[in-house]
Amino acid sequence: MTRYLALRVGQAVLVLWAAFTAGFVLLQLLPGDSILIKFQNPELGLSPDQIAEIRRLYGSDAPAIVRYVHTLLGFLHGDFGYSIDTGTPVLDRLAEGLPATAKLATLGFLVAVLIAVTIAFVSSYSRFAWIRGALLALPSLFVSVPTFWLGIVLIQVFSFQLKLVPVIGGTGFEQLILPVLTLAVPISAPLAQVLARSLDQVQAQPFVAVVAAKGASQRWILWRHVARNALLPTLTIAGVTFGELIAGSVVTETVFGRNGIGRLTEQAVAVQDTPVMLAIVVLSATVFVLVNLVVDLLYPVLDPRLAAKVGVTA
Repeated sequence: MTRYLALRVGQAVLVLWAAFTAGFVLLQLLPGDSILIKFQNPELGLSPDQIAEIRRLYGSDAPAIVRYVHTLLGFLHGDFGYSIDTGTPVLDRLAEGLPATAKLATLGFLVAVLIAVTIAFVSSYSRFAWIRGALLALPSLFVSVPTFWLGIVLIQVFSFQLKLVPVIGGTGFEQLILPVLTLAVPISAPLAQVLARSLDQVQAQPFVAVVAAKGASQRWILWRHVARNALLPTLTIAGVTFGELIAGSVVTETVFGRNGIGRLTEQAVAVQDTPVMLAIVVLSATVFVLVNLVVDLLYPVLDPRLAAKVGVTA
């Protein structure tokens, strides 16, 4: 188990380093100098010497390899530098937006799982073919709907037409309903597709018929044997889709005017605030890697075959 854990943690660290390096290189290739874009504005009244001093303080006048090493060491010590747009520490800006985005992403993922489980189980165990066909068609519809369009439609229908959920004002819970649905619906599509397919495949296995022949109830077979085995491939796709929540939150927070990492990303891109953009790239990669690391560590617990290989007691 120690070797398995060390291997997975090593892979996670390597992915994070690669994400940081790719993000740094791509941001350096952006046209123009973000410092000059910000501070050469004539309205600021800064002299060339003052601008040169600002570039020195931000380290933008140093060679690329020096900036890379300095930035990497700073990230390792929790120092993400300073925002070019506001002059405040990047870490403070992330701390301001992270709680709202974390709440939105967590609720969106939970609702997506609820939608996916409902579609998969009802379609797999429904006695009516038309219900099964209708439910299995929903994931294809969900995944094809653009997030921004879905948010606009939800606002139009539930806020302007039915007047059920206010867009402006309202309680904290009311303000989360439509953004959470906007984020959850596209994420639920791949989860529902994989889970429904896994349920069908597991039910067709010979051991299910053997357990039923021994007199086990349908509920026992479902939760003790079918659901547990069908969960394994679903965990993999869940880890992948969870990483998409950051990207989905950018669009969702923009559509609904919410302050969070998504809105911060939009603002940073608009003014080419490279320290903030790099920090968001690394943050997104960290969330993605950590979630998938947890999924990898859960696999030996849920799969006795893998548990035997890595020395874990299931």
